[in-house]
Amino acid sequence: MPTLRALIATLALVATATLAHHAVAETEEPRILVIGDSLLAKNRLADRNVAARLSALLDEPVADHSVAGAWMIYNLPITGAMGLSIPKQWRDGDWDWVIMNGGGNDLWLGCGCDNCDYKLNRLIAENGRRGAIPSLVQQIRHSGARVLIVGYLRNPGFSSPIKSCKDVGDTLEARIARLAEIDPNVYFHPLTDLVPHGDLSFHAIDRIHPSLKGSDAIARRLAKVIQSAR
Repeated sequence: MPTLRALIATLALVATATLAHHAVAETEEPRILVIGDSLLAKNRLADRNVAARLSALLDEPVADHSVAGAWMIYNLPITGAMGLSIPKQWRDGDWDWVIMNGGGNDLWLGCGCDNCDYKLNRLIAENGRRGAIPSLVQQIRHSGARVLIVGYLRNPGFSSPIKSCKDVGDTLEARIARLAEIDPNVYFHPLTDLVPHGDLSFHAIDRIHPSLKGSDAIARRLAKVIQSAR
């Protein structure tokens, strides 16, 4: 009987410890924040957007403020505060990482990816040091968080509504890469090599946004960056 009582006591301690662990996990504050546009927000309704998949892969909570259709430069106050302004998605906090993207809607919807030099320079200067994107990155870095900037999907081998944006998109990302070279705690991860030539499976039917497979693949790339940096 003493042995049985000891076994019951041991099992009770294990159960208590397990419940305590789950309680801590459920109330754990997120240390990763995601902000940006539909590249990151797409597939949220299925709970399989980039932030949700990243949370599952890292086994930790991820705060997701990304909003489909968001702009980096957006001046309307009410809808901007609701998330259509990417800088207003940022909230100061005890973040280890802030994952962000943006600028695509500014270029595609703002100037049709044609004669976009003025808009491009407002987003980020050629040297990577001035503009809306560096300003937001600097603000985040002042909080102590590392910044991981995500590039846009490419669609090699097939047409899409944003095919004409390739050149200006390449220029935007080249400038963001220069920004990342300035600060070792700013990372830029392009997605130019993610989609195999002629492969439609990484895109939704609109050939712009990521499919479920695409969101998962992006999250896996970001998880590796974070795990390697740790």
